[in-house]
Amino acid sequence: MLSLRPIRRFCHSSSFIATGVASSFQARIESNQIQGLKPLEQPALVKLKSERDPEKLFELFKANATNSLVIENRFAFEDTVSRLAGARRFDFIEELLEQQKTLPQGRREGFIVRIIMLYGKAGMMEQALDTFYNMDSYGCKRTVKSFNAALKVLTLKPVLRTIQEFLLDVPAKYGVEIDAVSFNIVIKSFCEMGFLDKAYLTMMQMERYGLKPDVVTYTTLISAFYKHERYVIGNGLWNLMVLKGCRPNLTTFNVRIQFLVHTRRAWDANDLLLLMPKLQMEPDTVTYNLVIKGFFVAGFPEMAERVYTAMHGKGYKPNVKIYQTMIHYLCKAGKFDLAYTMCKDCMRKKWYPNLDTVGMLLDGLVKKGEIDQAKVIMALVHKRVPPFSSKQLLSLKSIL
Repeated sequence: MLSLRPIRRFCHSSSFIATGVASSFQARIESNQIQGLKPLEQPALVKLKSERDPEKLFELFKANATNSLVIENRFAFEDTVSRLAGARRFDFIEELLEQQKTLPQGRREGFIVRIIMLYGKAGMMEQALDTFYNMDSYGCKRTVKSFNAALKVLTLKPVLRTIQEFLLDVPAKYGVEIDAVSFNIVIKSFCEMGFLDKAYLTMMQMERYGLKPDVVTYTTLISAFYKHERYVIGNGLWNLMVLKGCRPNLTTFNVRIQFLVHTRRAWDANDLLLLMPKLQMEPDTVTYNLVIKGFFVAGFPEMAERVYTAMHGKGYKPNVKIYQTMIHYLCKAGKFDLAYTMCKDCMRKKWYPNLDTVGMLLDGLVKKGEIDQAKVIMALVHKRVPPFSSKQLLSLKSIL
């Protein structure tokens, strides 16, 4: 068996070295200040992170245009553009990004993809598309990666016709061979806009390009048709996916179970949960939370508790969402003692149910005459970080 001791020694050494470097840097600054020398410059990344003035931030980033520590740091790049966009200094963003395209990194497609996405997130659609269209001018090869980035930017402020034309016309013009990801981006966007039939027809077009719909394609469409209560088509897509030999993933199962729960078919949802391990697909806490909620909503609180217990038996630990579901519906079922125990455990883990659920629990405990338990919950409520507002606390106190 491999020993973890060298790894631990390495991690400890790394931590010690990092601490030492920081301490040394600070000590050198203090030493220079004592001797009256010019203070050492802070690293560029530190200065960028702390700068709040948009103009100074712009100048600082511009001055570090060739500093690989800055340019290759995705967070620093995105954070700078995000803050300039927040200050509505789109002129600064354009100058910075256009400058980057003329430098050596502008010949790497991965870097240009980042530029396209940064323009998109800043709402600068025209500049994002121009970056894609003009890649040849700064010596960068164009592939499906940059095409998909430009396509994704178009979906941020979607216009049906524009997206359709970009998908169907642009690849041939620029010699790009589109892939399943390209279609999935469009299908997801159409579904979000409510054009479900267009999304379905887009999936049908994939075969003309020699592409097969994948699990993302089917899951996106199934979820959308279920969400819009077009259950027959959603079920048909599930069957088609299986027929075509496309294996559902965990998200697909959860979408299906959510549909069954929504239509009050809790027992069918539970059957699918039990089937998943037989298909080498392990449920997650989302799956269990859906089935638990399904049994509560369908009027079978005992079965919900059994599923919760079974989840524990499988080694899963409840998260805040499962606690919220259990406490809320236990209160609605009048099972305030168990709800109290779970709420106490939940709050001691620094997880807090929403205000309505806590109020329902307090009201139930008070009506049962269990004032001491209600006071325990109220004491834990006061420890919430961030705290409930004074108005919210007043509404809870009024129940006692």
